[in-house]
Amino acid sequence: MMVAPFATHVPVLLHPLLDAVAPVAGVWLDGTFGAGGYSRALIDAGAARVIGVDRDPSALARAAAWCAEFPGLDLVEGRFSGLDTLAAEAGAPALDGVVLDIGVSSMQIDEAGRGFSFQKDGPLDMRMGGTGPTAADLVNRLPEATLADIFYVYGEERQSRRIARAIVTDRAKAPYESTLALAGLLERLLPRPKRGEPHPATRVFQALRIAVNDELGELAAGLQAAERALAPGGWLAVVTFHSLEDRMVKRFLQLRSGAGPRGSRHAPETSAEAPRFVLAPRKAILPDEAEVAANPRARSAKLRVARRLDAPAGPVDPAALGLPQVAFGGAL
Repeated sequence: MMVAPFATHVPVLLHPLLDAVAPVAGVWLDGTFGAGGYSRALIDAGAARVIGVDRDPSALARAAAWCAEFPGLDLVEGRFSGLDTLAAEAGAPALDGVVLDIGVSSMQIDEAGRGFSFQKDGPLDMRMGGTGPTAADLVNRLPEATLADIFYVYGEERQSRRIARAIVTDRAKAPYESTLALAGLLERLLPRPKRGEPHPATRVFQALRIAVNDELGELAAGLQAAERALAPGGWLAVVTFHSLEDRMVKRFLQLRSGAGPRGSRHAPETSAEAPRFVLAPRKAILPDEAEVAANPRARSAKLRVARRLDAPAGPVDPAALGLPQVAFGGAL
C-alpha cells in the first residue's frame, strides 16, 4: 500500500522519459533519488533493479518507510558525480540506464528549515547534504566582487554588482542569517516584478544554491561518470530546469555523439573521435500543456535522452561544456 509521500511529489517529464527508453529492463541508477518517483516508475516499467543515489540523507530516510514495497530498489548515499564508483560498489559496474533530475527537489524547497525558499522563513543554509559552507557563510564572508560574480555567473542576475554592494554594506551592521532577511533586501532593491515575471529573489537564491552545492561541477562530472558506467546500449536521460544546466548537457551530448562544432580558421578541426552516444531523439523533449497545467514546476523543464555506443569512455574538458566557474573556496 502506497504511503502519502508518493502523492506529494510529481516527477517531471516522467511519461515522455519512459516512452523514450522503452522497453525498460536491466539495472538502472537514479542519481537524484529525491522522493523516488523515477525509481519507482522504472521498476514498475520493467527494470530488474534500480540503485537510488542521493546526497541528501533526509531523502533516503524518508524512503525507508516504503522502499521495501519495491523489491530491486537499493538506496545509496552519495553524489552522482561519482555514480560509476557507487554503481560498481553496489555490484553493478555496467548499467543499462542512468536518469538524472538536476537541481533542487520540491521537498527541499518545501522544508523551510533547509533554507532553499525565499518564500519561507528559515536559516540561510541551502546545503543539499549536511557538510560544507552554507549560503549564509557565502553571503556574510565573501568579498563584494566574488558575490557579484556568483550572482551574475550562476544566476544570470544583471543587477549583481548593485546587490553585492548592498549586502556587504548591510552585513557590516548585522549578518544575514535568514532567508526572509535576504529576500527582503532583494525586494527593496529590485523593481517589483510584472505579471508573469519571477520574484526578485529568484536569481540570487538560485545562484547561491548552485554555488553552495557546486551543482554545475557535479553535473559535468556526473555526465562523464555516466559515460563510464553505462553498458553499450544503455540509456542516459537528463532532466534540467534552467539554461545553464541544459546548455552543459546539450554540449556534452553533442560532443560525445560526434555532433560538436567543426573546425574553423580560428580553431582548426581536431581529429574526430569515435562517438560514445547517439541522441534519441536529437532535440530536447518538452512538457506538453497538460503536464504544465497539472504541475507548474514542469514549465521550464527539458529532457535530453541518448543511448550509449560501444566506444570506450574518455575524458571531457569541462570548459568544452561551457562550465561556468567562480572560485571562492579560499575566501571562506
